[in-house]
Amino acid sequence: MDRSQLRALQAPLRERYAADPASADTALQARGDLRDPGITATVDGWAGPVRAGLHPATGGDGSDACSGDMLLEALLACAGVTLRSVATAMGLDLRSASLTAKSSFDARGTLGLDRSVPVGIGPVTVTAVVDCGDGDLDDAVLERLATTTERYCVVGQSLATAPTVVVRRR
Repeated sequence: MDRSQLRALQAPLRERYAADPASADTALQARGDLRDPGITATVDGWAGPVRAGLHPATGGDGSDACSGDMLLEALLACAGVTLRSVATAMGLDLRSASLTAKSSFDARGTLGLDRSVPVGIGPVTVTAVVDCGDGDLDDAVLERLATTTERYCVVGQSLATAPTVVVRRR
């Protein structure tokens, strides 16, 4: 897809959302349950169910997905799609890109060993190494690509605001 195709695809959406801002409110959801044994939760994903469990740092054996890794995977998916969209809008021909997301967490927090230790992952760094068909990109173009991708990445921006967790009795 090139820049003109992307703009043509998004033009009617932009017009509708400008005319009716409420129509831009887009619902998202994920579903999961406790169908599998052990200290696990199974999430129904696009590629099928994924069983998440305790990370080895908190008592798991490594046979289940780590929800922290899954969070970084969701961030990387969003950042990758956003990067490609931004590059397309900028008229850049990305031949390829490799993406990584890195963070860490202090297991003492989630194990309740020290209340002064935060629960959650620390700062996240997303790195994209790009190869552009237009030759070498200068630093200003790379900086614009990075900052615009960061600005419009829904998952990345969502990490800036803590979610609300509600537990209800059935």
